[in-house]
Parts: sequence; structure tokens; C-alpha cells
Amino acid sequence: MMTAVQAAMPRMPYTAKEADWLVARESVDSTNFVARRMIEEGRLMPRQDDRLPIMAVAADTQTSGHGRLGREWVNIPGESFTVSFATVLPRALATDESVNGWIQMAAGLASLDSIRSALEEVGSQSIKPDCSLALKWPNDIFCHGLKLGGILCELVPLPHTGDAAACNGAESVVDAAGLAPVSDADRADYIGVVFGIGLNLAVRAEHLPTPDSTSLQLHRAGLRDARVMRDLIAAGIVGSLRKRLQLLVDDAPGQCAALLKETRAECWTLGRRVEARLASGGTVCGMALALNPDASLSVRDDAGKIRIVHTGDVGVLS
Repeated sequence: MMTAVQAAMPRMPYTAKEADWLVARESVDSTNFVARRMIEEGRLMPRQDDRLPIMAVAADTQTSGHGRLGREWVNIPGESFTVSFATVLPRALATDESVNGWIQMAAGLASLDSIRSALEEVGSQSIKPDCSLALKWPNDIFCHGLKLGGILCELVPLPHTGDAAACNGAESVVDAAGLAPVSDADRADYIGVVFGIGLNLAVRAEHLPTPDSTSLQLHRAGLRDARVMRDLIAAGIVGSLRKRLQLLVDDAPGQCAALLKETRAECWTLGRRVEARLASGGTVCGMALALNPDASLSVRDDAGKIRIVHTGDVGVLS
């Protein structure tokens, strides 16, 4: 399946086998920045057979890693999972506010799929009771009620007509089957999407960034080396993310309904008191009541009014 590899450390053989393109480096400014630049240079294009291409960008160290709302993401080599995944989706889907909230949720569910699969593959066992994994709306991975990691989703325009042809010749196009990309005229119908996923794999307790965060090795015994775990998890995310997004492209109404049902069962936020710090400014405090068909969150505020939260940073208070 692999057609082009950036020759660099670290080695990630499982991910190389699963992804269409792997960029693996010791240090980058940000894996999201690298993925975004490669999309802007025309290195990731939609395919004629409509199969979603997936590129993975991994690094041991990020010098300018970032999360939601511009927060810094700091990592120590050998302790963290810092991988970005990029694909191209129909622009109509990615910009439709009635369904596009499920794009990021699909990445969260793919992360849960892959972490669980990797833990099973290495025969890992829980150290503590109730070490279950869950999603905190809208973008965090939780373990034992603590933040294990987060997801940052960004849209990236594809280069204008003709731009991609000037970008490094044939190597600019990712195509595992040897097919040509879609025509220049059709390219305007697509947009790049980057999912930056950060997970604490082997971060020591004293190095955790906040009292509300955690690391996988604090809850699980029998883990492999963190770099091996990163490779296993990244490879699993590629496969699960491709499958989930392809279903969303092929049947958005049906897959949105399926994702709603699945996410409700995995959502740590529901039934808890939250504080939503809105991207537009202001906060909403209250009880998280429901996940809605458009992936928004219904919160009953302290005055008893139902508020619909579409985006922002939600902290669980109790």
C-alpha cells in the first residue's frame, strides 16, 4: 500500500504498511504544520477511484507543537505519541455544519479503536480498576476520568489549478494503486483535513502537564516500548480512520446516525457538570445533557436554559 516514504528516523513499520505515505522524523516544528505544508504543496490529492488517501506524519519531538485554542503541546522523546494524519474529503461534506462535526468525532473513535487494539495485541493488563477509555466532547481521549490525549482538526485548501504539477514532479502525488489523481477541474471540490493526535504513552507522573492529565503506563502493565506502542497505535488509527471517513463520504446521513449512537456510548461528558469555554468568547456552565445529530452538545445552564454548544473547550467539573 505504501508508495513513498520520507527516509528518516524513527522507523514505524506497521504504520508504513498501513498508510499511503509516512513522514517520520526525529524533530519537527509541528506534525500538523508538516502535514499542512505537504497538502499546500500538492503532495496529497484525491484519487480517481474515490478511495481516501491517508498520510501520517510522526516525530519524536515537536518544537512548536500546539493544541486547541493555541495551547502549547510539549513532549519528551520516548514518552509521547505525536502523530498527524491527513486526508482529502469532499468540500461539501467538510463544510456542511450539519454533518462536519462528525469528522473530528470519527478521529476520536478511531483513536479509541486503535488504542484498545494495540493494548490487546501486546497483552496489556489494567493496573487500576476502572481504567476504561472514553471520549470527552469534543476532542479529548480520557482514561480513568483523566486526559490521556487530545485531537486537533484543521481544514487545509488544496493548491490552485496547476500548482501541484510544479511540486516535485511525480513524487507530489500519493496514489497507492498507481492511478492518476482527479483532474484539476475536480480538485476544487475537495479540501485537505489534518488530524493532529497527541497521547501520553510513557510520561512520568511528575512530568504530566496538569493534575487532570494522565499517561497510559500509569494504568496499564505489559506495554511495549513507547515507540513500538506509537507505531501500533498510529497504524490502527490509519485503518480505522480511513474506514470511518469513507463511510461518512459514501453515506453521510446513515453514518452520522451510527456515529451519534456510538459516540453517546463512549462520551465521558454526558451527565456531568461542565464549563464550556466558547471559541467565540464567554462561558456556559451547567449539566451536559445530550449529544445531538449534528455532533453539538446540549447543556442545561445554571438558569435552567438549554444551550447548544457547537465548538469550544469543555471542562468536566464533576
